[in-house]
Formats: sequence, structure tokens, C-alpha cells
Amino acid sequence: MSAILSADDLNDFISPGVACIKPVETLPKQGDDVNPYEVTTEDKVQTQNPAPASISLTDCLACSGCVTSAEAVLVSLQSHTEVMNTLDSYPPLDVRYLLNKQNGLANGHTSPPPNAKLFVASVSPQVRASLAATYGISERRAGFMIEQFLSGSQGLRIGGLHNNRFIYVVDTNQAREACLVLGAEEVEDSVAKRSKPKPILTSACPGWICYAEKTHPHVLPHLSALKSPQALSGTLLKTALSKTLNIHPSQIWHLAIMPCFDKKLEASREELTDRWWRPSDSTNKSSLPVRDVDCVITSRELLSLASARGIQLSGLPLRPLSSSERTPFPDPRISHFLFPRHRRWQTEEQNAIAGSSGGYLYHLLLTEQARHQGSTISVQRGRNADVVEYSLVAPSGQSLMKCARYYGFRNIQNLVRKLKPARQSKLPGAARRMTPATGSGSASDYAYVEVMACPGGCTNGGGQIKIDDVVEILPQTRSEDVVNSANGPQSQKDWLRLVDEAYYSADSSEDTETREEDGDDVPMTNGNGHLNGYETSEQTVISGINVNEVHDFLYYWSNLVNIPVSKLAYTTFREVDSDVGKNKPASKKSDTERIASIAGLSGGGW
Repeated sequence: MSAILSADDLNDFISPGVACIKPVETLPKQGDDVNPYEVTTEDKVQTQNPAPASISLTDCLACSGCVTSAEAVLVSLQSHTEVMNTLDSYPPLDVRYLLNKQNGLANGHTSPPPNAKLFVASVSPQVRASLAATYGISERRAGFMIEQFLSGSQGLRIGGLHNNRFIYVVDTNQAREACLVLGAEEVEDSVAKRSKPKPILTSACPGWICYAEKTHPHVLPHLSALKSPQALSGTLLKTALSKTLNIHPSQIWHLAIMPCFDKKLEASREELTDRWWRPSDSTNKSSLPVRDVDCVITSRELLSLASARGIQLSGLPLRPLSSSERTPFPDPRISHFLFPRHRRWQTEEQNAIAGSSGGYLYHLLLTEQARHQGSTISVQRGRNADVVEYSLVAPSGQSLMKCARYYGFRNIQNLVRKLKPARQSKLPGAARRMTPATGSGSASDYAYVEVMACPGGCTNGGGQIKIDDVVEILPQTRSEDVVNSANGPQSQKDWLRLVDEAYYSADSSEDTETREEDGDDVPMTNGNGHLNGYETSEQTVISGINVNEVHDFLYYWSNLVNIPVSKLAYTTFREVDSDVGKNKPASKKSDTERIASIAGLSGGGW
């Protein structure tokens, strides 16, 4: 689904769903010079190519007949062009002025205009790995390249009407750590209290969520209620900055750089807006909802953004921003979480076991293993490389927990078939007999399943840089090296292997050493990342993550913004039902009214 979509594909033919309300015109349009009395042959008619089908926003949002219709719309609404237009449309909001104002100082800073915006960004590790493989650098240096482009003196700020830049650039790995800790606890709680049916299914992949909501609502009770790292990063930035700077969330514009196009869908969900987390007494129901993530672009669109600004990414410094280029984050505790001084390293082998999609399953297994001394993790490959089963085995040989990983829609279809509820037999005299659905019976043995739409995981997202793009991006010598290392009929698979290596590999000792004058030793450094002193005395470290520190942070964040963690870190999912072609009561809105109301919501939804 997401692997074939890009902004450049919008002029291609889009095959409508079975119940599409806009039929495709197949007859050629008659010209003015056509003689109605002329007899023509069939071959002459066929030589006239009909215009490509045009499916608009109002056509697609009217139904759920096409799985990809909403994607095509949102690709056009969220693109590198939208980033440039927004940067050129609003003056920058001076954070230092707001901080000084709170302290009763001016220090030469002037009051920003009322339409000023604070620009912030979040970057996923898969994007950094894609750029690292492209330019032949480490994943960490790719992070420096991105922040120099978004925030540095040689990046986006050199052009545009207002010379805007992104004030804070954060790594989604920080929010991911919170998601991993909360996700493991969610599974433990559901097993102990049976609050959810087994297995719990990952909810971090929007392509998989869209598929489940539209076509397999029976799996919705199995979904984890956690937000994804992208969504949690957006909520954290919008709530913390609006609270500490005393500004409205609409004054903060958040860009997320992600590996797949489906993340644009996620950013448009109505549940991921300020209406979900703002206190009811402070929310104006008549105002439009403010998204936690305003725009999503992919790795390839990041290259398009640089090209549109005339910037060569390979020419940017591969080091952190200097202290003079950084703006202090308004809250030191939030800053310490978002911009840690030291990265949490794992070995390449550990990263490979965790997978390329965040390591949800691996963290859960390690958490349970820590509670059962002497237990071991058994790994067994399934029918293909994207299906893997895991078992936590006690020293006695007893199986303590079974989990699985399902990547790619072909495998996901097998999974959802196994999860179908039993259906009533239609045989005569067997009204009460229940027969299991086809293929069911084994999926309920799993406590947890990590589900991702892309084969190979998130490093293979549809928005990642492809092998064909490298030839156009890089100088001839470098592109030849890359193409030669990934050539032949399986060139894209070989290229994905290079991206995975960049994602899994720990940086060299030379690369991890950062001189004091170069800035703090962090992947994204334009925050006040040197602040320490918040470590707890008791530490439980799982796969490099200090669980106690994560809980301390969530408690502090919740108290700071006066919003419970249940509103900050969790979300909901819903069944999407198409009523196209169905008889609707007269009391319901007409299709035209319903389309207009949906199209007018900035919060959107699928």
C-alpha cells in the first residue's frame, strides 16, 4: 500500500474500489470536428487515449471503498512543498523573547507578531539509516546532517521569506523508549487481568491500523492502546512547549520525518489532536482541532526539500550545532529526556534481534526474562523471513510466554484469519454449534505480536530512499560504488541490507567521540542536553533503557501539563464502515453535506 505512493505518483491512474462513487469514464471524448454521421472503425477509436481518471478530495473522503484513497489525498496535503510554503508564510516565534519575558527581561528581543510560529521537528532512526547508507556515513553523522539542514546556518534558514529554521529537532527514539516501557507493562497487565484478548497487537504502524479499521474490525480489541513514537513526540512537544512558553498549541508547527507515507495518515487522525488531551474546560469546541503532528515528510521528500532550497546535504557539516546556534529548551527536565548527553548503545547483534521497527517485541521478552531468572529466549523462523516466533523458556523447559513477529501484508492476512472469531454453524439442527474460523486456533497462544505493514520492517518503508534514487542524488563516483554494491536482479534487497547495516551497527569509536567544542554527545543536540541530576537511585535497566527514569519522566510531564498519562500516551481505534450504496434515513446528512463536513476538518481521520 504505502510502498508505491509518492507525491509524484498522484497523476497516475488510481483504481477505485468496488463501491467507488465516482465511476471511471472509459469512452473517448468527442472533439468539435467530429462528424456524427461518419462511420468509424474500432481501431480508430482505440487510438484515442482517454484522459486519466481524476479522483478528488471530496470523492475519496466520502467512503472507505478504496484502501489507498485517503493516502493519495494526504500525500498531496503533506509534502516538502507544504513545508516550504509554511516556512515562508509565518514569521518565527522568538523563544528567547518569551523566556526573557517570563523573567522580566527584554535583552534586545522584540515581541513576535501574533501570527508567528515556533517550528519544531522530530526524526526517526530509520530515516537517518537511509541517509547514512546513501552518503556512506554512520547513522549518528546522518543525524548531524539532518539537524544542520533543519537548524544550522547553512541549512533551510539561508533561504525563504523569513529565513525560518526548526528551533528544536528531536529524536523519536526518546519517545520510543517510553512506548517500549509502557507497552511491556500493558501486555503484563492484560495477561494478569485479562483486560484484553490474546494476543496484544502492535499499534505503531499506521498502514496496519488503517487496514484493520477498514477491513478487519474483529482485531481492534487486540490492538495496543499506545500511541506511536511519532504521535507521542508530537503530544510531548505540543503540550510541554505550549505550557512552558504560555502559547497556544496552534502556534507550534511540528514536522515529522518518517520512513513511510502512511505516517501522513496517522498525523491526520482526529484522536491525535489537542481535543484529545486538552482539559475540557479550556477547549473551544467551535475551533478547529490542532494536530500533534502538523506535517509528515519521508526520507525521499527530505531530499526534495533540500533540492528545492538548492542545498547539497553532502556539503553540510557532520557535527552537532554549536552552542551559539542552539536555543535552550524552556523546561530542563523535559530537555534532559529529549536531549540526553549520552546515547544508549546496544551491540549490533542485539539491534538485529530487536528488528528494524523499534524493538517492541524484543523489549517485552527482555522485560519478562528479567523477572524469570535463568530463562532463555528461543527463536524459530516461520514460513518466511518476515514471520518469526519467540518463546521465553524456563530452566525446567516450560514455556513462559510465546510471541511472534508478522511483517508484510501477505503475512498479516494469515494472522487476521487466525484471529477471526468462531462463527455459528448453519447446518440443520446445529444452531448452537460453533465452528472455528479458517486458520484460527494458534494465534491466541501468543501473548504479543509485533505487526508491521512493510516486508522487512520500517527500514523498508515506502518513503525511504531507493537504489534508483541514488544515481540521481550522488556524484558519479559515489553512486557507482553504491550501485555496484547492490546490483543484479535483487538490487533493492541488497540496498535494504545496506540500510539495515546502518540501522543496526554501532558507530566506530572514532565516530562516537565528540569534542567539547563540537557540542554534546547526542544524536539531536539543539536542546539544553547537558543537564543532569535527575537520575533515580534505584535503576532497572532493560535493553539499555532505564525503566525507573522513564516512569519519573512521565510522572513529571503529567504534573507539568496537568494532564493524566492516560490522555498523553494512549489513544483509541475505531471501525470504519462505508455506507456507500446503502439506504440512509432521511434524518442523516446527505452525502454532499457529509463530504463537506469531513473535508473541512483539519484533524481529519481516515
